[in-house]
Amino acid sequence: MFPERFSDLPEYAFPRLRTLLDKLEPGGPVLHMTIGEPKHPFPEWVSETVCATAAGFASYPPNDGTPELRGAITGFIARRYGVTLPDDQVMALNGTREGLYNAAMALCPEQKNGKRPVVLIPNPFYQVYMIGAISVGAEPVFVPATKDNGFMPDFAGLPQDILDRAVACYFCTPTNPQGAVATPEYWRDLLALAEKHDFKIFADECYSELYRDAPPVGALDMAQAAGADPERVVLFQSLSKRSNVPGLRSGFVAGGPESLHRIRQLRAYSGAPLPLPIQNASARLWADEAHVIENRALYAEKYVAADRILADVPGYKGPEAGFFLWLPVPDGEAAALKLWQDTGVRVLPGAYLSRDVNGDNPGDGYIRVAMVAPKEEMIAGLTALRDCLYS
Repeated sequence: MFPERFSDLPEYAFPRLRTLLDKLEPGGPVLHMTIGEPKHPFPEWVSETVCATAAGFASYPPNDGTPELRGAITGFIARRYGVTLPDDQVMALNGTREGLYNAAMALCPEQKNGKRPVVLIPNPFYQVYMIGAISVGAEPVFVPATKDNGFMPDFAGLPQDILDRAVACYFCTPTNPQGAVATPEYWRDLLALAEKHDFKIFADECYSELYRDAPPVGALDMAQAAGADPERVVLFQSLSKRSNVPGLRSGFVAGGPESLHRIRQLRAYSGAPLPLPIQNASARLWADEAHVIENRALYAEKYVAADRILADVPGYKGPEAGFFLWLPVPDGEAAALKLWQDTGVRVLPGAYLSRDVNGDNPGDGYIRVAMVAPKEEMIAGLTALRDCLYS
């Protein structure tokens, strides 16, 4: 016997892409522009720190994070968001995905107002949001994030009975895959909606340090400015994109004291703490901004290059932040197939990141392109893509 609640899951995006493409020969040198795996160099002292503290692999590490790591995280939060948190309101994570999943397990009730609870999810979305909702028996409600609404889901436009059953809302800004940024006005409206209908906001901000101009506002600073209930927002952050260390699997969760107590209690039973050498390197990374500024400058050059190469593509809009391009095409799967067979460039069909709702999938007419390769490789890939799909 197997759980029925997972019986209709589609194949995950990347195995699905392999099924689509791997039986076919590439039409040129292979260039992966699918997964958001940063390829910029990380600071040399990361390796040095891990090696210098390697004896820590012989000890069980603290589940919540060492005092030094939690202090570095609260220091980052204070610098970045202007919000002061005690170190027991943050906790280290093995990247954000496990935290985004476990937040649903720890914080979503079995019922709301005597009815099945709802978890609100942008569409397209990071796939763990849906799995978190399904795992706790909640109804996932997918809210379109399209060009017409600036790629910002209109949660307030949902029926009242849905909002009244809502217990949580997953929200990613800067958005994946579109690279849009929530404005202060959008945040104020979302916080007011959450207060009115009493649901939590699970704020996924792992792309927040990669931006063109001004740093995006976030959940903690906007909640503080609005005087919201401290339990209203739960923030998730990661070093993967900020510091180019996706293999380090290091992030954090921050929020109100009760939310963190419940997450910490559950994770004490079910979580795997970060090894001490990884915690030591993570503390140094959260405390250092110089490497982040250098990294952001590299992406700034890529934004300029993408804007130049794709300037004449109908419907092109460069991302405000992050490192994905969300490019309009007649059919995402057909475009990915053609691009692979003609050029060897590998991209992800947008529909693989979205869910059909009433026969409509907001990702159908898009491909997602990751600008993570070295700049010259990226330029070659985007040029081949433009000439293949838009000439």
